[in-house]
Amino acid sequence: MDLFSRSWTALRTAVADLADEDFERPSGCTGWLVRDLVCHLVIDAQDVLITLVTPAETEPTVDAVTYWQLAGPPTGDDPLDALIPRLAAAYGEPWLLRFHLDDVGSAAGRAAELADPAARVSTRDEVLTAGDYLCAYLLEWTLHHLDLIAHLPSAAGPPAETLAAARASLEKIAGHPFPASFSDEDALLIGTGRRTPTDAEKAALGDFATRLPLILG
Repeated sequence: MDLFSRSWTALRTAVADLADEDFERPSGCTGWLVRDLVCHLVIDAQDVLITLVTPAETEPTVDAVTYWQLAGPPTGDDPLDALIPRLAAAYGEPWLLRFHLDDVGSAAGRAAELADPAARVSTRDEVLTAGDYLCAYLLEWTLHHLDLIAHLPSAAGPPAETLAAARASLEKIAGHPFPASFSDEDALLIGTGRRTPTDAEKAALGDFATRLPLILG
């Protein structure tokens, strides 16, 4: 729960510190500008709020690892993916996106701090504990923080402890560790297809390289 709060606070702070012109730069999400990614974060924050107030009475069906499903590369056919750039453009001014993310994002952060980790919640037709749900979102926030700063070298990155936790989560999803020579950031970027491994990195990955990238859905 504490790592969730750290990762979400760091990500929202990074957005708040962006210059207006940064919103028009590309992000690490293929086809999305930074403004599109920030708009997606607003929707993610809404999802957190909705899920944390959607109790479930049945036993958990997934946990922080099995919550994630491996999917194929984005095709551009998903209606929500197509909506995001149009919705982001409709904000017009960067300050409106900053304001909306701060408003909804702060509420999501408070809801997470108040949540009972053992409480069962429902989302995506699955049931899991609030603690596992927030742990799953730690990976989401960390990856999107890396997406946010992909072309902004002066921007602050995710905290070291959340990078390490996100790497551990991705390794559990993969069922295989990344080479110890990989930094946490490189493991996340290469593991999810955000960066192509070098020849040396492919050699270090060995047969594991054939199972990458892991596209999380």
